[in-house]
Amino acid sequence: MNDLGPSYGLWLLVFINSAVFILFAFSFFKPQTSRDWRSFGAFSAFIVALFAEMYGFPLTIFFLSGWLQSNWPGIDWFAHDSGHLPEMILGWRSNPHFGLFHLLSFGLIGAGFWLISVAWHHLWTAQRHGRLAVGGPYARIRHPQYAGFVLIMAGFLLQWPTLLTLAMFPVLVWMYARLARSEEAESRARFGKAWDSYAARVPAFVPRFEPSGAVTGTGSHGDADGA
Repeated sequence: MNDLGPSYGLWLLVFINSAVFILFAFSFFKPQTSRDWRSFGAFSAFIVALFAEMYGFPLTIFFLSGWLQSNWPGIDWFAHDSGHLPEMILGWRSNPHFGLFHLLSFGLIGAGFWLISVAWHHLWTAQRHGRLAVGGPYARIRHPQYAGFVLIMAGFLLQWPTLLTLAMFPVLVWMYARLARSEEAESRARFGKAWDSYAARVPAFVPRFEPSGAVTGTGSHGDADGA
């Protein structure tokens, strides 16, 4: 077995990085309901799994080492930078931290945190006034906070893909979609035509980049309702 040397086994860094990103997301998302905590807990598990492989033990590299070494024999796959698999496989030998995939990942992660933060502000304001949140990101998509979590996870996958996080990603997206449907059923029962009018105009997760009229309604909602 390869000597992992100083590149891995850095479990303190696993803890620190996981805590920083989880607390950062917590400060934006501010979970309140049991549903909020489930979605936030799933995101936290993804983050811990990611950093455990990034700094703790490279499980993905270990499992794929034979295939990787056979196809790209000139690379030390247990060097830390080699965990940036897209750059390595495509033969980009410059510093991966300044590579295209890394920069794109930062863009997605930043956009995700921005979306969660701005959405929370509009949601909180709407809840205080007892009305439907339709401003800011809610004017374009019905579930901006869930979409923000998906963007963050996609960004991390682009930067440092692992077998575990690749397997977790579609499961978490499915979970967020289920939570969104559950919230919408509650909102429809609670707000009736006001919610139906809003939902008819605004897509759930992927915005329509076209001019549209203002959405009006009354009530409040969690990522979709006020429960």
